[in-house]
Amino acid sequence: MTIREAARGVTAPRVIAGRPALLTDRSTHYCPGCGHGVVHRLIAELLGDLHLADRTIAVAPVGCAVFAYDYLDVDWIEAPHGRAPAVATGVRRVRPDAFVLMYQGDGDLASIGTAEIVHAAARGERITAVFVNNGIYGMTGGQMSPTTLLGDRTTSSPTGRDARASGYPLLITEMLALLPGVAYAARGTLADAGSIGKLRAMLRRAMDVQLRGAGFAIVEVLANCPVGWGMTAQESIDHLQVVAETYPVGVMVDRLKAAGAG
Repeated sequence: MTIREAARGVTAPRVIAGRPALLTDRSTHYCPGCGHGVVHRLIAELLGDLHLADRTIAVAPVGCAVFAYDYLDVDWIEAPHGRAPAVATGVRRVRPDAFVLMYQGDGDLASIGTAEIVHAAARGERITAVFVNNGIYGMTGGQMSPTTLLGDRTTSSPTGRDARASGYPLLITEMLALLPGVAYAARGTLADAGSIGKLRAMLRRAMDVQLRGAGFAIVEVLANCPVGWGMTAQESIDHLQVVAETYPVGVMVDRLKAAGAG
């Protein structure tokens, strides 16, 4: 602010938000409008707020999720496709002091990695999983994934997903919530600002569950993929309301709360 502006009573601008310290200052690989960047920011904010940066070892597999190691300034391990839970389990066993985070997409977690995620959850591994579900294989050409909605067209289902040929969308988080080893399971969405705020609270709770040593925690994020869906960015965000009809948003299980442990 200049002296002349100060004399006129001009108020200095007040910064109310900025880039989280753990979010690197660089452009991303993601397509315009992609939801991954929003999720990255939430994770960066929370790891910073909880002072977990120095303790965090994160695991991401093949797919769009793997780019996270370029943007979140913590230690990362790249896992083979679908194998993040197996790698994260190894980290958990040899580094009991670490905060272990997994970042996976739907084509990874709910398809080639189904066995790994189910058994890690069944064992109650003290891991926090962030499951970004955009209902499509975004990196490899827009093919149908296990979470693609019925009727949705993809490069491998050009006439729309048909339940008789391809089965129904996989409600993987509901399935995992049934396992006693899962301490917390929730689903949020990037559909609007209010929903993003609720998602942030879910992610915070999932991290807190691990810090309390309570077991496995997963937060599914309904995210948009404008290019894969053949939509504009705004159209894809609006479409998340339709996605939520198949994948209801909310907390499915919070065993700490149910046990009265906070």
